[in-house]
Amino acid sequence: MKKQYKILFSDIGGVLLKNGWGHESRQAAAEKFKIDYSEMDILHDFIFNVWEMGKISIDDYLDTVVFKEKRNFSRKDFKEFMLAQSVQLPYTLPWMIKWKNKNKNIKIISINNEPRELNEYRVEKFRLHRLFDAFISSCEVGMRKPDPGIFNLAIGIAQAKPEECIYFDDRVMLVEAAKKVGIHAYHHKDFETTKKFLEGL
Repeated sequence: MKKQYKILFSDIGGVLLKNGWGHESRQAAAEKFKIDYSEMDILHDFIFNVWEMGKISIDDYLDTVVFKEKRNFSRKDFKEFMLAQSVQLPYTLPWMIKWKNKNKNIKIISINNEPRELNEYRVEKFRLHRLFDAFISSCEVGMRKPDPGIFNLAIGIAQAKPEECIYFDDRVMLVEAAKKVGIHAYHHKDFETTKKFLEGL
């Protein structure tokens, strides 16, 4: 007998979209704007988690990481570059929207680590409400994966038992973190394998 799931939790970056401000994007920014990447990376690691949990704004983050000294480019240009790094990955998002419309008994909720400004931009630009019934975002709940608290919060909001939920993430560590609270978790590797898995539910 197949397992009947009520809730499908999913990450966004690395599953549906490219990561919003990952190391590749920061390296590209350092090259474009002629910034010392090694210094920028140290400062990023110092403060990013605080931004990602909604404790500071994008301007606070940039004050520390980029504009701690006078630059020959504007804050507006840098922000526009940051937002432009958000790109939809091939296939997965449109297919999952179609899958959801055929499986209306399953609610789909995101659990994602993302700063507020990037999160809001990505939800609007890629019309993620077409897929997700709710968003458990680190910037809104003040917790970030792999904190078990964010998974337990998601289960509570969904009003489901852990064993009634399944979670997708492209990072093995976060898959394992979800499993520790009793959620069935699946490592997303690529579109075809995830598609095959979901079709088999």
